[in-house]
Amino acid sequence: MYFNVFGEKISRARYREMLAAAKTRRELIAAGLTSRRDLLKMGLLTAGGMLVAKSGLSARAFGQSSTGGSNNLCIPSQQAASPPTRAFVDPLPIMPTATPVGSLNPTPTLAPNTGAGESRTRNHQLFNRFFPGSILYNVTQHAINVRQSPDLPVQTIWAFDDGVHATSPGPTYVNHYGSPVLVRNHNALPPVNQNGGFGIPSVSTHLHNGHTPSESDGFPCDFFEIGHFYDQQYPNVLAGFNSDHISTNGDINESLSTLWYHDHRVDFTSQNTYKGLLGFYLLFNQFDTGDEHTGFRLPSFPQYDVPLVFADKVYDPNDGLLAFDLFNLDGILGDKFLVNGKIQPFFQVKPRRYRFRLLDTGPSRFYEFFLTDLNNLSAINPFWVIANDGNLLPAPVQVQSVRIGVAERVDIIIDFSKFAGKSIYLENRLNQINGQGPVIGQECGLPEILAAGQGNLLMRFDVSSTFVDDDSEEPDEQTFYQLPSTNATPRITRTFKFDRLNGQWSINGQFMDCNDIRVHVQPNSSEHWILTNATGDWTHPVHIHLEEHQILTRNRMPPPLAVERSRKDVVQLHPNERVELFFRFRDWTGRYPLHCHNVIHEDHAMMLRWEVDPNGGDNTLVP
Repeated sequence: MYFNVFGEKISRARYREMLAAAKTRRELIAAGLTSRRDLLKMGLLTAGGMLVAKSGLSARAFGQSSTGGSNNLCIPSQQAASPPTRAFVDPLPIMPTATPVGSLNPTPTLAPNTGAGESRTRNHQLFNRFFPGSILYNVTQHAINVRQSPDLPVQTIWAFDDGVHATSPGPTYVNHYGSPVLVRNHNALPPVNQNGGFGIPSVSTHLHNGHTPSESDGFPCDFFEIGHFYDQQYPNVLAGFNSDHISTNGDINESLSTLWYHDHRVDFTSQNTYKGLLGFYLLFNQFDTGDEHTGFRLPSFPQYDVPLVFADKVYDPNDGLLAFDLFNLDGILGDKFLVNGKIQPFFQVKPRRYRFRLLDTGPSRFYEFFLTDLNNLSAINPFWVIANDGNLLPAPVQVQSVRIGVAERVDIIIDFSKFAGKSIYLENRLNQINGQGPVIGQECGLPEILAAGQGNLLMRFDVSSTFVDDDSEEPDEQTFYQLPSTNATPRITRTFKFDRLNGQWSINGQFMDCNDIRVHVQPNSSEHWILTNATGDWTHPVHIHLEEHQILTRNRMPPPLAVERSRKDVVQLHPNERVELFFRFRDWTGRYPLHCHNVIHEDHAMMLRWEVDPNGGDNTLVP
């Protein structure tokens, strides 16, 4: 008898070994192992930095490679399959809009209110300019019980609670440029001995893609503990408002739209986000209005503008509870696909245009999204990409598919009118078998794409046969913002090599250290950052906080994909690739990180601290 596990036929004996291995790792986690540092202390890492290749512990016990090597050396051979679940049983949940409050007690202050339990360590920047009139939110992070599939037991996960809604993914913040926000986050998570085997009740909430002051950014080392709170100020202003190269109102061409928030605690981002600490943050303005009758006339929010959170997870084959493998240092792939917190939901739509905001929350999977008609597998079903990460493109781009890595977003327009009365599926056809990234085809050197219907059916759209009004603009008639110029002469060009040091993840041969400032950037300056991938067959989604970038070149050539000719905050660094980025640093000073957003990699030290230094930048070419 054979079992099918992650596409492999596994013997009964091997499957029992997988179950025993998973049990061993869970027991070690329950015993208090919580990070890479613990593994080092207990001698569970080799001299080369790899997990000890012991059956029942390491996914590499059946084939090691200290440099990456072939994908088939990293198949999750010790990860047992989740229990079976039915698809398209639950409707797609829609995250509620976050509810503001009239006041906060105690009232927020310029300096950290440590006497009242605040854990902030630095004063708010421009507090007297932005706090008066701010929209206020009072949010508590705590455990909740949810059902993610009718075929699995109730799960205890972690959530954001705005006082009205306690959900994971958390409530969606819906705000507008010119309306500053202050969020007070409280930590009411359960202690470690009640965490269900993973997650740490120590948090730092990051507004991903936010043009945000350092003390409110959610820097990984600005974490706070149970019983404390942290005030985070989100001015919702255009980049350049406080610089010397643009008007005092900032640059409209740097408008953001689709952001998200998540826990970013150093060493524990993967566990805490996997546990549920994430959500959307949307920004509108006078052009991207949320009303299809005004501005750019994009589909109206929230009826026809729908955020989608994608996550892949693993459930214990014995008890059906959510499981996290601390001992997988390469990257975790799940065999269950959740959208907005439900496994493979369905969504009833009208035969008209919709805007969907697609977010990959990882921990390690890349997606290539296709529309698939299971009754006509040969059909090509194009759609439009209108935004990459948080940014509208100069104009919509029609595509047959779109690929994103962890933390990337794309906004797409799907016209369901041609599918009236039918069902169509959102399918991931990218072949990926482990944390290295997409499988690279030997013949063409490109990621392998599976045939229609052979990938992961993520969700089903059930299209009504009753037509309704659609006042949104045809995508092929739209234009959005212009790209800001990249012609400024860089003050300095820096190089960052993403590599493995003794088998562990590193940048320029060093691990993350909260106290080590690797780069000092000069305010109101432009720089070029060169990212190089020295990790063999691995792909890294690289994220830089505070400022967005534009991709100047991939391997010294302009980016080949039209959807990458945009502003971005995450760049996919492909195997053996060199990517050159343009940055302009403005408005805020202080500490920020650069890191791989395969959250397993960042937790195992593929991160560095850099700062915008008001005293002037350095001239370090290789930090």
